[in-house]
Amino acid sequence: MKALITQHAIILTLLGAVLLPGKTGRAEANTSAGSWPSEPPDGCPFPPSEQITGLVFTGRHAEYTGADTWYPTWASDDNLYSPWTDGNVNGLGSNSFGTNATTGFAKITGADPLRLQVVDQGVYVSGSSPYAGRYPCGSLVYNHVWYYGTYCLHPNGSVRHDGLDFNWPWLGPFVGFRYSTNFGQSWIQTPCTPARPLFAESALRGEPVRIGAPHFVDFGRNLEHSPDGKAYLVAHGASDATARRFAYDSWITGDEIYLLRVKPGIRNMNDPARYEFCSGRSQNGRASWAKDFKRIKPIAAWRDNMGCVTMTYNAPLRKYLMCVTDGGNTVSYFNTYLLESAHIAGPWKLVTYLKHFGEQAYFVNIPSKFISADGRTLWLCYAANFSQGWNGVKFESRPPGSRYGMCLQEVKLLPEASAGIQHR
Repeated sequence: MKALITQHAIILTLLGAVLLPGKTGRAEANTSAGSWPSEPPDGCPFPPSEQITGLVFTGRHAEYTGADTWYPTWASDDNLYSPWTDGNVNGLGSNSFGTNATTGFAKITGADPLRLQVVDQGVYVSGSSPYAGRYPCGSLVYNHVWYYGTYCLHPNGSVRHDGLDFNWPWLGPFVGFRYSTNFGQSWIQTPCTPARPLFAESALRGEPVRIGAPHFVDFGRNLEHSPDGKAYLVAHGASDATARRFAYDSWITGDEIYLLRVKPGIRNMNDPARYEFCSGRSQNGRASWAKDFKRIKPIAAWRDNMGCVTMTYNAPLRKYLMCVTDGGNTVSYFNTYLLESAHIAGPWKLVTYLKHFGEQAYFVNIPSKFISADGRTLWLCYAANFSQGWNGVKFESRPPGSRYGMCLQEVKLLPEASAGIQHR
């Protein structure tokens, strides 16, 4: 949830929304199954995939908690660990707005997405000054160390511009990583600060940011499928601030996707000199890397049609799956699309474009723990419909189960032989 927690509590109460604060969620097994139309707008730069030609919703879904910003990371103890914020988990609240912003963390146990337990919840205070908010992003548990990233937003959770209300229209810089060596029982704060962030970017006046809200590429349990033992991160951003739509580079909008990597370790994660940045692709199609941040280049670009990004390696299919959400004006209907590639830096092909998925789904990711042995069945993890009533827009739960919280939807990827299926 990107607006103020108090605003959402009022809205959800007025609408009679049911938030499930307990350790388990609400699960449904056989409703609203079927294919979703792929409706990319004109000018889509990604050709259609020949090997993954769409997806079908099975109708199985589950919802947990009353908070958002869930990015599960699969640890060696077989549990998932995730950030969360702007809501409550088992009666504990977190609010990432303001000088004393808090960010939540929790453990997720269980092997069945329909019967998970969200436990061991906690919150951590991190200052946001000189920005107005500080939120969770990239999270990784590797060799029993939990690295938890935060980023800043500005100038406010609700901004009026040209007769419309916007939510956090300026994406701020990525601050850095705090870490825990005991699965969140205690934390060591990052030495970086919002005023002196890890990659020295600034957005106090709405300047473009490249690495604002990075997320770790999900390589499976304890990074088991990383090609070189390094942790990779993807981030959405922009590089051009001229003649732009308002909120062109926000928490949920952008133009470009960037890629970076680091050898995970306590001494490395908050040292910019330890990072490498993707600077393009070589003649053989492989990623090129540079130590100089100024040489970074996008691995994908689509002006005014990109936003929050996550990536998961589907080991059975040997494919990278990238989830991108374009958040419109930050509180409108959102569009989510899936891209695939055999290589981490692309080139990318379109699996499906889910117009108005959610109808306002965001922070979409694919937890690798729940990918089937053949790679064709997986679960989308997301939150939805946080800004009910803003600018007069009221959202439906589409597909059923889409609500404010941690939502899980089972889907099946269509193979090449299904290319002729008529989407409804």
